[in-house]
Amino acid sequence: MLPIMSPRDAALSPGDELPPPGRRFLFLQGPISPFFQEVAAGLVALGHAVYRINLCTGDLLFWRTPPGQAPAVNYRGRAENWPAFIAGFLDRHRITDIVLLGEQRPLHRVAIQVAKARGVAVTVTDFGYFRPDWITLERDGMGGDSHFPHDPAAIRALAARLPRADLSERLKDNFALQARWDVLYHLANLLRLPFPHYRSHQLHHPVATYLGILRRLLRRRAEQAEGERALARASNHPWWVFAMQMETDFSIRAYSRYLDMDTPVAEAVYSFARHAPRDGHLIVKVHPLDPCLKQWSRRVPAIAAAAGVPERVHVAHHGPMDAMLRGARGLLTVNSTVGLRAVMLGCPAKALGQAVWDVPGLTHQGPLEEFWTGAEPPDPALRDDFLAALQATTQIRGVFYGLEGRAIAVAATVERLHSGQVGVPEPPVRTFPNQAEPPDTALQPRPDVVTESLGGTKPL
Repeated sequence: MLPIMSPRDAALSPGDELPPPGRRFLFLQGPISPFFQEVAAGLVALGHAVYRINLCTGDLLFWRTPPGQAPAVNYRGRAENWPAFIAGFLDRHRITDIVLLGEQRPLHRVAIQVAKARGVAVTVTDFGYFRPDWITLERDGMGGDSHFPHDPAAIRALAARLPRADLSERLKDNFALQARWDVLYHLANLLRLPFPHYRSHQLHHPVATYLGILRRLLRRRAEQAEGERALARASNHPWWVFAMQMETDFSIRAYSRYLDMDTPVAEAVYSFARHAPRDGHLIVKVHPLDPCLKQWSRRVPAIAAAAGVPERVHVAHHGPMDAMLRGARGLLTVNSTVGLRAVMLGCPAKALGQAVWDVPGLTHQGPLEEFWTGAEPPDPALRDDFLAALQATTQIRGVFYGLEGRAIAVAATVERLHSGQVGVPEPPVRTFPNQAEPPDTALQPRPDVVTESLGGTKPL
């Protein structure tokens, strides 16, 4: 029987060779789920060695060392000692690959720099550019650090032998489980021991964040009605949408010139007031997971009043985003993946920061003042090529939390890491047995962990 050819197989030249087995993978912080430990187990089954460095108490909850592998290591030192520590660890254990989530987290950023200087391959993952049932797997970085081309000719060449992107939704995530694990992880990090010097990359205290989210959940019906009212008020006029992001999102701080959301919102509203048609309306869509500690329901109207357009700017905490985009004259955002959704729907879009979807021919490349009257919808042929190429090179079908979707994502991730085909068209997916949902005992700190410092290694 002939083997089934995948898009990746068609893209590889006859001289391409897969990397040798027996590589040595170091896992740093990952999704708040057992995803990394399951990927590690799959790699071990294929003959690779795996290592783990825990950086905080929450990391202990989601790692179980595969049998026969070196115990996990706890880094308990200060941030200023991390460069020397990670360099020594990579050299001492002859690490060939690092796998992590959040390439802009301070300790991760240092680890990537040290790894690149040694020729160590870096793989980053996060939620997918395509939503809701895809995850991203890229080499070195995402967003502004992505290696995916921005040149239309390169995108067309990459897509030439690929099928069209699959935009169907097939898998479900378990958001109740995600919420439970997220709370456990961040509350565990409030314990200073055994990581006395750990500092979270989050901007807000987790208790304040969860109370804000709880308040939003209790007001969900009111917020949905607010979004419907905003769309109804705008629908008799030309309208635009500004999609907000959470300020804790590293894509804001790392891949734009903004340090908060107030600044880009104000920039957009003032530009709208000066350059948009006088009968135009602007819907400011709040991120659905923003805890709203800044009270956007007050801040945005205050900005609109100062700009002289209080009746033409509407806040929507929840609402039908696709309906907003389908009728909108344009979508404005810093670099949210909502921009990719706008491209899919043929809505003109502009990124105020760096985004993988910000490509000439797909988005408005001119200044902001021209966006309101001069933005063009994406070129349909280029859009199709872009979606096909982006999905094949950076995306894996699956989720981090739902049982079925996580097993599919784990299998595909293991295959890409094993074959060394990260950031190239999709390789064939090897079949792995479905993995059962981990029992609650999997969320307890494991005894197979050691603590390592610049001075040596010792049991906990």
